[in-house]
Amino acid sequence: MSDAPEDDPLIVETRLRRDRRDRWLREGDMSIGRRLAQIGVLGWIFVAPTLIGLFSGRWLDAHFATGLFWTAPCMLLGLCLGGWTAWNWMNAR
Repeated sequence: MSDAPEDDPLIVETRLRRDRRDRWLREGDMSIGRRLAQIGVLGWIFVAPTLIGLFSGRWLDAHFATGLFWTAPCMLLGLCLGGWTAWNWMNAR
């Protein structure tokens, strides 16, 4: 464990909060249009991989005549990928 003050989580979070506040004071609040656009992008980031997984699972089921064997796992994989991507996108901002 290091005794350096840069490694202290409290100092790191305090600096992050200060930087966010400084950016808010410099730039101000986002417009309603920009917030709505971000919500739309977030929706597509989450929904698109889920739909791709669903359609690829249905295609695999039709190709191999397996009923619904591939649909659920592929949709779940797409759902997880979309959630992970959305999480990373929200935390990168």
